Amino acid sequence: AQLVESGGGLVQPGGSLRLSCTASGRIFSISAMGWYRQGPGNQRELVADIRGDTRNYTDSVKGRFTISRDNAKNAVYLEMNNLKPEDTAVYYCNVAGYYTEYNSFRIWGQGTQVTVSS
Repeated sequence: AQLVESGGGLVQPGGSLRLSCTASGRIFSISAMGWYRQGPGNQRELVADIRGDTRNYTDSVKGRFTISRDNAKNAVYLEMNNLKPEDTAVYYCNVAGYYTEYNSFRIWGQGTQVTVSS
């Protein structure tokens, strides 16, 4: 399986962006989908993930970001509102699932740059 991300870019503070990530290839099932980010000089951190109907957000994005999933398309989205300069980072999609009933995988997208600046 592989992931393709899109939707990053340059936005002013207070603006919005929507990231998309689609999984393709040999996929039996998907158990979790999420978004991580890595800012300059920082470690990669979890931004949000979704497992079934359960959504989890890091504290700094609660109330501003929304993660959603389209099971029919094997896609995950991250709607980002009221963006702040500290949200600037490379955002990575991450998907965990199974190739077959017994063989699992966890894969990363190529990353998409989000820059929040005036």
